[in-house]
Amino acid sequence: MSMDLYTTYYGMRERPFTLLPDPDFLFWSPAHRRAYSVLEYGVLTRSPLTVITGAVGAGKTTLIQKLLGSLDEDTVIGLISNAQGGRGDLLRWVLNALNISHDPHADYVELHQTLQDFAINEYAEGRHVVLVIDEAQNLSIEALEELRLLTNINSNKDELMQLILVGQPELRHMIERPELRQFAQRVAAAYHLDPMDRATTIRYITHRLVHAGGSGEEFTRPALSRIYAETGGVPRLVNKLCDLALVYAAGAERDRVGSPLINELIRDGVFFNPVKDPPLFLDRDYLVGNNPYPGKAAE
Repeated sequence: MSMDLYTTYYGMRERPFTLLPDPDFLFWSPAHRRAYSVLEYGVLTRSPLTVITGAVGAGKTTLIQKLLGSLDEDTVIGLISNAQGGRGDLLRWVLNALNISHDPHADYVELHQTLQDFAINEYAEGRHVVLVIDEAQNLSIEALEELRLLTNINSNKDELMQLILVGQPELRHMIERPELRQFAQRVAAAYHLDPMDRATTIRYITHRLVHAGGSGEEFTRPALSRIYAETGGVPRLVNKLCDLALVYAAGAERDRVGSPLINELIRDGVFFNPVKDPPLFLDRDYLVGNNPYPGKAAE
């Protein structure tokens, strides 16, 4: 088999199920559309804080990339993917994300003044600053409070800097803590992105197949149900399992992926899902006694 893995075999232009976030493949499930609306609301209303949470692989980063690609030229964007550190360190992350020159030996007060001067100058030039922090659940309580103080940079009634925080469910739990009530009060809108249900997962898979040049019929209905049962509708897990399934099917010269092939792939241990908890992801076949987990008795 050639290095394209399976695209030529199935007549596709590209792989439909890569793990890298790709806004071009974005599937507008109801939940993703609502999450994106919240992001747009935050930007258009110049909200000080907008928060999007969801499980690992739920599609948060893809939504952020879609948003950033749609913003006007008068928006100055700073993106921090995984900030860490104590007081002052976060401020340096912010300055670097916005490409603001600063003295590496400056103290906290000087750094804060540098950022404030930058925001005021951009506002005077008709631009506004949006700072996106991905994986924000890794921030400390102290760092979140530091971010709240950054939202105090304003000019009369206008917010000069907007913050968008994106993270795993732990971020939402942190914000709900009593010591962060002032931070929570600054959050204008928040949305939690849940995994897809069975019907949405099937539409998601079909969408990506067709978008990549496939027919959308490369998986049988039982295979699609099996994929949902194994992944729980988490987009990243769905992508990983579908990609491997197509590799297996093309290698075996099969026109379609059936549920036996999915079972074979899982038995071989090729698909690694360390967080899977079968009782959370049961499908109808499992419940009525058609156990899709070979060697495991239905509970």
